[in-house]
Amino acid sequence: MKSAANNIRIAPQKTNLVAGLVRRKSVKEALEILKFTPKRASTPLYKAIASAAANAVNNLKQKEEDLIIKEIVITKGTSLKRSVPISRGRVHPIRKRTTHIKILLETKSNK
Repeated sequence: MKSAANNIRIAPQKTNLVAGLVRRKSVKEALEILKFTPKRASTPLYKAIASAAANAVNNLKQKEEDLIIKEIVITKGTSLKRSVPISRGRVHPIRKRTTHIKILLETKSNK
C-alpha cells in the first residue's frame, strides 16, 4: 500500500518538516493534522496520503480505520535552474527545488 508524488514544486527541507508531524500516525489522524497545518507542503502531502489510503481501500480491500503510516520518505527531485540579472551585466543563479514524496502504509494487524 503505497503512493508516490514526484517533482512537487517545493523544497524537500520544508516538506520534511511537515512530514515529521504525521509520521507513524493513523491515516485518519494524519489527514486531520494536515488539513489544519498552515504550511504549503501540507497540501501535496495530504493528497499523497489520501491517494495511498484510496489504493489500499480499492485495490487491497483494507479498512481505512486500520491503516497507519509506516514511513514517509522525502527525497530531492530535479532542480529548475533560473537566473536573476544583477548590476554590471552579471547574473545570479537561482535553483527552484523539487521534491519526491513516497508514502508506505500498513494495517494495525501487520504492525
